[in-house]
Amino acid sequence: MTSPLLAGRTAVITGAAQGIGFAIAELFIAEGARVVLGDVDGDAAGLAAEKLGGSGVAVGVRCDVSIAAEVDALLAAAQEQFGTVDVMVNNAGITRDATMRNMTEDQFDQVIAVHLKGTWNGTRAAARVMREQKRGAIVNISSLSGKVGMIGQTNYSAAKAGIVGLSKAAAKELAHLGVRVNVIQPGLIRSAMTEAMPAKVWDAKMAEIPMGRAGEVHEVASVAAFLASDMSSYMTGTVLEITGGRFM
Repeated sequence: MTSPLLAGRTAVITGAAQGIGFAIAELFIAEGARVVLGDVDGDAAGLAAEKLGGSGVAVGVRCDVSIAAEVDALLAAAQEQFGTVDVMVNNAGITRDATMRNMTEDQFDQVIAVHLKGTWNGTRAAARVMREQKRGAIVNISSLSGKVGMIGQTNYSAAKAGIVGLSKAAAKELAHLGVRVNVIQPGLIRSAMTEAMPAKVWDAKMAEIPMGRAGEVHEVASVAAFLASDMSSYMTGTVLEITGGRFM
């Protein structure tokens, strides 16, 4: 019988109390990992951890990824609870959509802080641990918006494009240490947030997808598990799109 992909490994996942982050945590546990769920809503992170099986396999920790000390504390909690950090998934994110004319400086700064600085904080903290182990996998969540740019998302598109550049640079710095850094760019993924879109906006996005449907959170989780596992052992600095063919 084939061993689980992530047997015996510990993964830290940010923004994991719901949505894509929770789906990644759920699949990682099914594949043998223990997970530490970071989320700015500490209560929700704790509830999510309980739902996933409790302290033997999952722990929830409050973490604002835009604050380096809190990200450091998140990884320290993982080491204290499970002894190591083998996988880091930088997934936490927010949206503050508005046209550039109407977007405030604060709305721009918030999105850059959470997505771009937060991913830098997580990548940097994980690399500090993994370089000592001479192994590790970092998976950063970008977006199709970082590839093509979206109206009303100058902040979000900038941050998500920045994650790609950050990840490629980090991949080059860390490759000789046995640490891999890869990126996922999801397109339209069905979630509570996307399903709240006006029907007209949803339909316009669907019309751009050759496969004719939105993606599901478990489809993003599957690619994250692949990148976290030894199945992708010769991959670093890559960007994998999960888009149904949208904007090929």
